[in-house]
Amino acid sequence: MRYRLTFVVGLAAGYVLGSKAGRERYEQLKKSARRVSQNPAVRNTAETAGQQGRRFADKAYHVVSDKVGDRLPDSVAQRVKSLRERNSGGSAGDDWGTSNT
Repeated sequence: MRYRLTFVVGLAAGYVLGSKAGRERYEQLKKSARRVSQNPAVRNTAETAGQQGRRFADKAYHVVSDKVGDRLPDSVAQRVKSLRERNSGGSAGDDWGTSNT
């Protein structure tokens, strides 16, 4: 219930603030956001952060699997194994449409 109330309050605040600013300000913000997202420096930084995140996740996976070992339930072990096989099938992208370059 708390989350629903928070959502409704946020929605109401966004509506009030958005209607006061008007369509012109909305278009201005949209144009600025597009310009920033198309900036090569921002794109390179985002890609670098993605690569570092994947490396960190891989290291974390190995640390956890070494500590947990065979104590995982079979259903979890099978799910992890199927995910690793699916991701190691040579595909360069993930479910989010990003590349692993």
